[in-house]
Amino acid sequence: MNAPCHGLPYKIPQSVLVVIYTATGQVLLLQRTQGDGLGGVFWQSVTGSKEVQDEAWHQAAAREVWEETGIDVQAPGCQLQDWELENRYPIYPQWLHRYAPGVCMNTERVFGLRVPSYVEVTLNPQEHTAFAWHAWREAADRCYAPSNAEAILHLPAFLSA
Repeated sequence: MNAPCHGLPYKIPQSVLVVIYTATGQVLLLQRTQGDGLGGVFWQSVTGSKEVQDEAWHQAAAREVWEETGIDVQAPGCQLQDWELENRYPIYPQWLHRYAPGVCMNTERVFGLRVPSYVEVTLNPQEHTAFAWHAWREAADRCYAPSNAEAILHLPAFLSA
């Protein structure tokens, strides 16, 4: 069990990154709310931490997609795939307070979610203010986080799958 932090449990330093895309290589990007501590415009794919230590990666990915976009990964035409890629990176200093003392690294598991071109997106207004579809190369260029851009650059290998 995680220790309390300001009355809330510490975040688990394991997260998912889900690249949502269409068969034609259009990638969905979400604009973070301004409360992200980074300032400026912050575009990203769906991301989020596990809620409990033993939450399966696949469950975390499906939950985060639903929470952030309203897309059900089990809907007709949707296919959630574990890309079997992991990133390990330092947690941004402005977010370290969310984690247990001494935790400074995060492990991120990468997934892809192929969706039909007509999928409806419903943003969680507490997390995101806008969304946009971009060709995969342009989407990679717009991402704030290098690991997100790199994940999107892997997309062509999964378009024909």
